[in-house]
Amino acid sequence: MKPRLRPHVQITRQHYRSRRWHVVHDPTSNQFYRLNPIAHDFVGMLDGRRDVETAWKASLSKFGDAAPTQNEVIQLISQLYQSNLLSADSSPETEQLLRRGRERRKKKAVAQAIGIMYFKIRLFNPDAILTACEPVLRPVLNRWGLLGWAAMLVWAFSAVLPYFKELSANFNAQHLFEARNIWLVPVAFILTKAVHELGHGIVCKRLGGQVPEFGFMLLVLLPSPYVDASAAWAFASKWKRMAVGAAGMIFELFVAAIAGLVWVSYHRQGMGDDTVARLCYNVMITASISTVLFNANPLMRFDGYYILADLLETPNLAQRSNKMMMHLFQQHLYRMKNLTPPSTLPGEKATLLVYGVLAFFYRIFLFITITLFVMGQFFAIGLFLAVWTSAAWFIMPVGKFVHWLATAPGLSDRRAAAVWTTVALLVASALLVGAVPVPDRRKGTGVVQGVLKTPVHFDTDGFVVRVHKRPGDRVEAGEPIVTLENDDLLSRRLSMVSQLEEFAIQQRAGISGGDPATAMLADERIRVTRENLAEVDRRIEALVVKAPHDGFLVSTDPEKRLGGYVKRGEPVCEVVDSSGVKVTATLDQRQAAWLFRDDGTAAVPLVCKVRLLSDVDVILRAQSFETIQAGQRVLPSPAMGLVGGGQFETEAKDESGRVSKRPQFTVRIAFEDPAAVALLATPGERVRVKFDLPPRPLLSQWFERLSKEMQGRVQL
Repeated sequence: MKPRLRPHVQITRQHYRSRRWHVVHDPTSNQFYRLNPIAHDFVGMLDGRRDVETAWKASLSKFGDAAPTQNEVIQLISQLYQSNLLSADSSPETEQLLRRGRERRKKKAVAQAIGIMYFKIRLFNPDAILTACEPVLRPVLNRWGLLGWAAMLVWAFSAVLPYFKELSANFNAQHLFEARNIWLVPVAFILTKAVHELGHGIVCKRLGGQVPEFGFMLLVLLPSPYVDASAAWAFASKWKRMAVGAAGMIFELFVAAIAGLVWVSYHRQGMGDDTVARLCYNVMITASISTVLFNANPLMRFDGYYILADLLETPNLAQRSNKMMMHLFQQHLYRMKNLTPPSTLPGEKATLLVYGVLAFFYRIFLFITITLFVMGQFFAIGLFLAVWTSAAWFIMPVGKFVHWLATAPGLSDRRAAAVWTTVALLVASALLVGAVPVPDRRKGTGVVQGVLKTPVHFDTDGFVVRVHKRPGDRVEAGEPIVTLENDDLLSRRLSMVSQLEEFAIQQRAGISGGDPATAMLADERIRVTRENLAEVDRRIEALVVKAPHDGFLVSTDPEKRLGGYVKRGEPVCEVVDSSGVKVTATLDQRQAAWLFRDDGTAAVPLVCKVRLLSDVDVILRAQSFETIQAGQRVLPSPAMGLVGGGQFETEAKDESGRVSKRPQFTVRIAFEDPAAVALLATPGERVRVKFDLPPRPLLSQWFERLSKEMQGRVQL
């Protein structure tokens, strides 16, 4: 054969880790191929007049042992030919071009089917739109524009931060799926992602690349715009490639900043429920949190992945990481010889291995998380996605592995040993996961509570002028907690004292004047006035709210009422007797599975440990505990909710901060050791609780927790 590169093929020189590479690009199909200098020199000798053997012998004479082998030459020519980058001297070639095009479309369709959670639909070529927009934004696509962008983000963040409580109150799935809000979520998502992709396209166009494709990607069945900015892969500078990768997040965060400022403006005017305000809220959340959690995450094949690959100068990071893991697997487990590693650089090999392991476990985590979320909202769709993705991500790789085990040429002389090695690994894994008991630990959060807890209320009306104690402070019986002020009570007392003097004069006049009726009437008025005066004196004394007994102040902070007017009967706080304390622990659905055995009894923990958050070095062992085998939505303390610093999501409309969105399970833990009681002498303090249950196999533990998680989410 006398092949040659096609005339329209473009070649760009790049440097990775101080080594020169050449990127071959076919603009018609947007295909890329990377060549090292020796392979590039060999391909350069294929000019349509020189045959392959002549070019190979010339490469041998020039590079010696570093020249490609015959097998490597055949593989290189085959890959370039299949990618339509190489033209052969056979005639005609039309049918072969069409066949290779059909094969590429078939592979693309199979890849789309496998990645159904990220299904792509191509729509049109956006070059005309980008060509019109790029000159408009050109003045700000520089370092000064980047500084202005950073200043805008700081301004918006400082404006939104004081309203963090209002922001977090609506940040939950229930708010997203409200009838008045459900149409705003996809609108905000599509708008922000359109701006995101516009950023990729404009920056790529600005730096000299082409953007030939615009479409929609069904991101977990939610339509999300996308553009094909892969032309940036051919840029010689890694900083330009990183700029294209980061452009989408930069544009999107700018939109989030604008939406945040508009939302704050509406919120200050008391128009937080306005449609525009709610749209800005959704845009702000979508364009900030989602782009940081997903687009910037390097373990997903989004912007963060490509930025990291360019920063580390490790192209094809994900594919080469998988190949590195397979290489080590084949080399050390199956003892295969003469293997070519994906990289020979020590630093790059470590990078590929670490990334491959992290990405593998993150893929499993992402699969379980997304599936459970979708099943919780749309059970049938979530179940379909779970089955399909399981087949694509787990079953098909197993099939490929079996095919490799049966046909790999490198195993031809030791295939039987490889099969027995695989069987032994499967048996060992099954025994390790399904038969060997391992420690079973469950964790939860708790709060210290006193056995005697007395609520304290205001016993009179007035303005709060002084707060003497706050939650966590120790009080003694009769010690002031809050002082009120009520000028009306003082005026009424003076008036009553004056009335008593007047009625006394009337009484003496009636007695001295021989008028018994007047004397009796005055006497009755004196009695009633004295009773009223005693009640007023009691209320004046109640202006100083005092502790009913020794203990610690917990619950509501009286400082919040300072300067405000309160009415009789309103709660002030609670006083907990510290002489006897307990810990009330709360466990979620997965951690509380051991409370629900098939025989109706709860498992008995071998050890129950409590760790103080204020002093993590202190670990206390509980002597006894009591379980409640029914889900409770009322938390033991507001400190357990998100607003109070805990981990459980509470209802937005609940002012007490104790009503959780999902049922939690309560365990009451008691201590008899005086030293432990002394350490737990601060009621209201949060603690971490760990239960050591009887050992069980990992498979049993995983199945139990997953089933309980599914039951809690889909409410089976």
